[in-house]
Amino acid sequence: MSASKKTAKRALLVTSATLLSAALTAPVPAFAAPKPTPSASPSVTPPAKMSAVGGERLGQAGTQVNLSDGVPVIPKDISARSWIVSDAESGDVLAAHNAHWRLPPASTLKMLFADTVLPKFPRTLKHKVTYADLADVGAGSSMVGVKEKETYTVHDLWLGVFLRSGNDAVHVLSHMNGGVAATVKEMNEHAEELQALDTNVVSPDGYDEPGQVSSAYDLTLFARSGLQKKDFREYCSTVSAKFPGETKKNKKGKLVRGSFEIQNTNRLLAGASDVPVYQGIAGVKNGNTTNAGATFTGVAERGGKVLLVTVMNPEKSEHNEVYKETARLLDWGFKAAGKVQPVGELVAPKGAEGASAQPGSTDGPDSGSDSGEAGGGSGDGSGKGDSSASPVTKASAESGTDRGGMGVALGITGGVVVLLAGGAFLINRRWPLRRR
Repeated sequence: MSASKKTAKRALLVTSATLLSAALTAPVPAFAAPKPTPSASPSVTPPAKMSAVGGERLGQAGTQVNLSDGVPVIPKDISARSWIVSDAESGDVLAAHNAHWRLPPASTLKMLFADTVLPKFPRTLKHKVTYADLADVGAGSSMVGVKEKETYTVHDLWLGVFLRSGNDAVHVLSHMNGGVAATVKEMNEHAEELQALDTNVVSPDGYDEPGQVSSAYDLTLFARSGLQKKDFREYCSTVSAKFPGETKKNKKGKLVRGSFEIQNTNRLLAGASDVPVYQGIAGVKNGNTTNAGATFTGVAERGGKVLLVTVMNPEKSEHNEVYKETARLLDWGFKAAGKVQPVGELVAPKGAEGASAQPGSTDGPDSGSDSGEAGGGSGDGSGKGDSSASPVTKASAESGTDRGGMGVALGITGGVVVLLAGGAFLINRRWPLRRR
């Protein structure tokens, strides 16, 4: 090769390297969502400045709590990157740690999916699954066992979403809703309406994707919004259910379709060898992926107090650690409630700002589909509810599945029947009045 050609080749390589370096170091545009780091280490330093939605202190790094006489100290063995303890009724944030840190959410993002899509379809609606419905489910996804060419009710699919965190069920419902892209768009719009501004949805099921992020604060907003919907409360508190199996020929050559039992993977609700059922638990949703680590949002009631706790990515690798840390934070919250001064608040949706819904009123800003039932009806297509029965009794009676029942789920611990499923603030106050 001639000297001139060698010189030209070196110049081209230098130019290419310079352009590549510039591209990699150029600032990311403001509108582009950051790619979540693959690291699951909670020792990574949170951003110096985070969102201040809900209060300035919630945008600060580290643990935020107002300790004073009579207020118990935060448990020392909480290793999560981010967590928040809040009063579901008043919206008071009792304590938080990096509440607005934007992290991969895993399947806890399904709370936003359900809050967005659940009201769209009556639970009795049937759908025959096609190849296209399942073609875009991510490799290694959690599945409930939806099969092509089989028919399922919307009720079946939601049980698959909540109990088994089935990405296959999520994608079928997304395709029924106009497709994955359309559903993602609606979820992002709904997150903005809820003022969950840390969230960027890329996949409706919470599957790891570059740029898919949320925060402990936002996940709590999704849970709080969802819990105001009757069907959401029923599904997230269901311990076990029967799910339709695949149609096969029996020994006599006749086509038959059986069913199999699915159990809720929320260990505080269903229990495990190293995690007892938490007294007063009533949902909400768990998740676990490579980028996110373990994530969980739980809601429980004791002594008339309803608390929401979200925990994201514990550093400890102990089995079921996310549930153990959630239980410890719930314990702290119930001891501290009424004593500790809040460090912030859970904001209401944009459309509810300035609303003055009172107990007994169902005509608040979010009551259009109310009672939060799928399709906006009572489950029988009449659109009429039975106001004479308690919501716990009604939800259990209307489910029609052999699942242990929401009433069982809420009364499973020591005979304590949790009132959250039909709590007055969730039924009668579309958006609870916030203390000022």
